[in-house]
Amino acid sequence: MFPEYRELISQLKTSDLHFQKKFNKHNQLDEDIKNLEQHSSSDYTTEVHDLKLQKLHLKEEIYAILKKHSLSSVT
Repeated sequence: MFPEYRELISQLKTSDLHFQKKFNKHNQLDEDIKNLEQHSSSDYTTEVHDLKLQKLHLKEEIYAILKKHSLSSVT
C-alpha cells in the first residue's frame, strides 16, 4: 500500500498512535477478508462487501494522513 510513502509510513507507525491504529486496522481487515473469501462458498457475501468498504474508507483516511504529513515536511 502506497510504496511511494514507504519511509513515511514506517516513521508514522512508530511516532503517531492514531496512524498506527488505522494502519493496523486496515491490515486486520485485509486478513479478515482473505480468510472469509477462502472459506466462503460465494465470492461476495454481504459481510465481505461490508469489510471491503471499511477497508477502503481506512485506506482513504491513511492516504489523507500521508499526504498531509508529506506536504508539511516539504514546507
